[in-house]
Amino acid sequence: MAKSKAKAKTSSGGGSAADLPRRLERLDRELVTLANERARCAAQLATWRTESNLPAVDFAAEESQVTTALAGADGPLSVESLRAMLRELQSGCRALVKHIRVAFLGPRYSYSHQAAGSFFGSNVELIPVGTIAAVFGELTRGHADFGLVPLENSTDGRVADTLDMFTRFPIRICGEVPLRIHHNLLAKCPRSEISEVYSKPQALSQCREWLAKQLPAARLVEITSTAAAAQVAVDKPGAAAVASIQAATHYGLTVVAANIEDKANNLTRFAVIGGAEVPKRTGRDKTSLMFELPHRPGALADAMLVFKKNRLNLTWIESFPSPAAPNEYHFFAEFEGHQADASPRRAIESLRRRCVRLEVLGSYPRGTIIE
Repeated sequence: MAKSKAKAKTSSGGGSAADLPRRLERLDRELVTLANERARCAAQLATWRTESNLPAVDFAAEESQVTTALAGADGPLSVESLRAMLRELQSGCRALVKHIRVAFLGPRYSYSHQAAGSFFGSNVELIPVGTIAAVFGELTRGHADFGLVPLENSTDGRVADTLDMFTRFPIRICGEVPLRIHHNLLAKCPRSEISEVYSKPQALSQCREWLAKQLPAARLVEITSTAAAAQVAVDKPGAAAVASIQAATHYGLTVVAANIEDKANNLTRFAVIGGAEVPKRTGRDKTSLMFELPHRPGALADAMLVFKKNRLNLTWIESFPSPAAPNEYHFFAEFEGHQADASPRRAIESLRRRCVRLEVLGSYPRGTIIE
């Protein structure tokens, strides 16, 4: 009898196990009440912003709110779980005041789709398009409020199509999504029956060593996207796909092998593009530039001295062939800080005097890696 009574006690709160369901119900009701109170507050703020001729949605402020809220988190829920919960709550509040359309490089259940959902939540209209150029086109024609495009991968480097579009369109970066890329081998058949593996070229490249060792006889077939590869694996006997867990769930495929990327730290950074104003500084910002230098010796060295003199930490720099002139280049650079801060402002003005062309692509909060 004493033993059964001991089991009935809980380690927290001192109540019995029978009380726990009622306690959970009470906590859920309190969470719902607080969520609705937050939604009303967010709607009032959006109304004030609109009346003040400001955009109704401020993603930088939302990011700052999440960061502040998570600063005191001490478990047992992981920071990633809490961040996803808060993001979804923000997405629901956002939908009360504005219908947001987001173009991304499709199809659905690709890594771009996953990144878009991680940043915007589920309460937006996600528009899959076939090319990176089409994402920029949707924004330019006013068919989307925001876009999401891949910028660079830790294994394959820059995404040339995205850089090319920045040289052609006056579209700015307002956020970033660093997404940890986990590739998985998906199929409807056992590994022993796999004769072909489909995926986009970058995904196959990032898993080449694993595939060569584990499936040496399988033919690797490049296709437009990881999600399209999953569809092939559904329809074609002996076919497998390298794709995401989300694609496996949607298409009803078995995960034959998980996390088959050759490098564990496989990260793709996506740029969120569009928006009518520069996000306000948060204290943990980045600024991205695109510039073209005169074609003379030492021009690039002189440009780099600007960042050094102003004590700005460069986090990314790429050269990209100019579409308009052979043997000339555009440079893309990114540094820590916001363009409204004193040192970045001085650096940008100093650099502008040395450039044929300079565009500030945006200042935005540094993204948190999505696992």
